[in-house]
Amino acid sequence: MLLDSFGREHNYLRISLTERCNLRCFYCMPEDGVELREKSEFMSNEEVIQMAQTFVQLGVKKIRLTGGEPLIRKSAHDIIRELGKLNVELAITTNGILVEKFIDTFRSAGITSVNVSLDSLKPDRLAAICRKDYSDRIYRNIQLLLNEGFLVKLNMVVMAGVNSDELVDFVELSKDKPLHVRFIEFMPFNGNDWNLSKGTSYQEMMQVISAHYGAENLINMPEKENDTARCYAIDGFEGTFGVIGSVTHPFCSSCNRIRVTADGKMKNCLFSTSETDLLAPLRNGEDISQLIGDSIQSKKAQRAGMNSLDDLLDRSKTDANRSMVSIGG
Repeated sequence: MLLDSFGREHNYLRISLTERCNLRCFYCMPEDGVELREKSEFMSNEEVIQMAQTFVQLGVKKIRLTGGEPLIRKSAHDIIRELGKLNVELAITTNGILVEKFIDTFRSAGITSVNVSLDSLKPDRLAAICRKDYSDRIYRNIQLLLNEGFLVKLNMVVMAGVNSDELVDFVELSKDKPLHVRFIEFMPFNGNDWNLSKGTSYQEMMQVISAHYGAENLINMPEKENDTARCYAIDGFEGTFGVIGSVTHPFCSSCNRIRVTADGKMKNCLFSTSETDLLAPLRNGEDISQLIGDSIQSKKAQRAGMNSLDDLLDRSKTDANRSMVSIGG
């Protein structure tokens, strides 16, 4: 088992397949984009599989593929099918644009759960956030996933004055559909011009939702081990909603997540500015298990050592991190 110094077992790996994306969401990708690098700086298909196999041998039980947008990688079909052969729960987070081309691949790899990033139900607003307009295609593919029997979670980054007035609209999606909506607090990363006033806190979201539906109609869903979201359902609704409060209500005490970037760097925390290069030693034929274990042992108790809002407000700390698109979420 991959245990850190606080006794937390790390059995959930997120692998980024690419830094590139077919959207340019302003909270994720810097306005000028990310530097385009040589293909050789990123993991090959075989290296992605080898990396995953090593983590599974060390106790990882779940792997989630992320990006950028993972489905734009030319070899995405092959990678997904190969990872599906591992003794692990496989999941994926996507913007939904290319989903219709991957239904059979998802099935063959044993993927049953798909997270779709969706930040507005208003086409013009979504286009402004994403800097591109694919709203019809995304909505259609969300319905396709539901029709095909996949567990679908919608991830919405909630930003004050941008889309925070759509909280109830998103909850309403769970009324007659088995959708699981996840509201995510806006988080600081390099290039996204974050500040606290641009976010909407867990408490503010719950106040809006409670005021609309009545607190007596909110059902607390049973907590699962290592949950990042505090989850609820509205009485009589088919689906659920939850809030991921990484800024104001961090879930670090039960964190079980590890991240590997598309260029083969391990991050033991989303907010960490330090990384462990796994790709170079892997290419040298070295056993990377010790590097992985050492990185987990060095993990801080909370948000890579940023224990307060004052720490998050220090942009010299958060700007030293990567942009979200090059981390993988």
